[in-house]
Amino acid sequence: MSVPESERMSPAEKRAGSALAAIFSLRMLGLFIILPVFAVHARTIPGGDSATLIGVALGAYGATQALLQLAFGAASDRYGRKPVICLGLVLFALGSVVAAFAPNIWVTIAGRCLQGAGAISAAVTALAADLTSDRHRTKVMAMIGSSIGLMFALSLVAAPLLYAAVGMSGMFMLTAVLATAAIFVLFRVVPDPPPPHPGPPARLAEVLGDPQLLRLDFGIFALHATQMAMFVVVPGALVAGGDLPVHEHWKVYLPVVLVSFALMVPAIIYAERHAKMKPVFLSAILLLLATQVGLFLGDGNFVLLVALLLVFFVAFNVLEATLPSIISRIAPPRAKGLALGIYNTSQSAGLFVGGAAGGWLRQHYGTEAAYGLGLVFALLWLLMAWSMHPLPVAALREYPIAPHLDLDALRAQLLGVTGVREISLAPDKRIAYLKIYLGRCDEQHIQRILNGEA
Repeated sequence: MSVPESERMSPAEKRAGSALAAIFSLRMLGLFIILPVFAVHARTIPGGDSATLIGVALGAYGATQALLQLAFGAASDRYGRKPVICLGLVLFALGSVVAAFAPNIWVTIAGRCLQGAGAISAAVTALAADLTSDRHRTKVMAMIGSSIGLMFALSLVAAPLLYAAVGMSGMFMLTAVLATAAIFVLFRVVPDPPPPHPGPPARLAEVLGDPQLLRLDFGIFALHATQMAMFVVVPGALVAGGDLPVHEHWKVYLPVVLVSFALMVPAIIYAERHAKMKPVFLSAILLLLATQVGLFLGDGNFVLLVALLLVFFVAFNVLEATLPSIISRIAPPRAKGLALGIYNTSQSAGLFVGGAAGGWLRQHYGTEAAYGLGLVFALLWLLMAWSMHPLPVAALREYPIAPHLDLDALRAQLLGVTGVREISLAPDKRIAYLKIYLGRCDEQHIQRILNGEA
């Protein structure tokens, strides 16, 4: 069956989505590439005998991301998306160089902080929203979200091989080179965004007061805190439980990752085609919780550890693909950039808290405590997500526009109507094309606005 023309992404949308997913992937690669090997490598440098400092080095990237995400998002609203993203990539590259030549754990932490100062996540996702229509925005957000899981998987497979070939310094220099390449992609491949639509400014209280968005913000925090706490322990567990040197960890990661992606794709397709996003979403959180219970109760059995890693990757990939998709659907249109800034700040905070707290717990209370931290976060998230509302159903509407109405003022007025998600006005035909959420939008009120009666 052919896909209707209206359901296809335009070439510009495909180009923007793939290019921005690549840039966003780089941001996560800078974090993930060292996860499988750093805990082992750190023992070879001064200060690396402290599990707490290892955790801080892993999570420092997330700390500066969390501190600067909102500032970068707001700056992109004022000065433009591309200049702010470029600045973030430059900072990321500089931090990579500092970490590459770090003589001890403390300078490594400083380099990781500078890497994280390039907090471009909110600006990239806001640019993706600028460049895509609402009916295709979920696809692009899913592309970006899936790219995070892909980079995580790629890092787990490639990091041991890269570490054996070029060492930790070479791995950091590689991320600096990739950041420079991403700047080229940003200005030569990504289309320029259109000017923003007029409308009332977004208010922080409007976003922070939305319980649906807060559930998702906590969810991304919990997911990445759990991930970081796990990987303070997992590399050493593979060495101890399977007698597997770090440079051979790819023998575990590669088959596990490939199988997890094969299992993730049908779940995403089922959720979208059958409007079952909430059941699939909750099932993935349940899988995440199950892995943490298994790790907490496990006795170091190598086969069990590999099986739990497979389940974890399935859950992680599903959640990384669906979380930004859900955010893009329920965030208020005029507060989308702000909502994405808070979401990405929560993600970065989770990276730091998971790494630092996981390292501290492992040092003082053992590996079970680090796994227990992930268990607590996953359980809290499941309890919060259980009461989330089903996602709204969208519909396209076409309305005539009264001849005497000013179109700029009309657009601003329509943007303030609850449930209106996308507006396209045809001046020559005097027709308004609206995307609305059924059950959340007063269509009679919209009709009065377009008739000039409201």
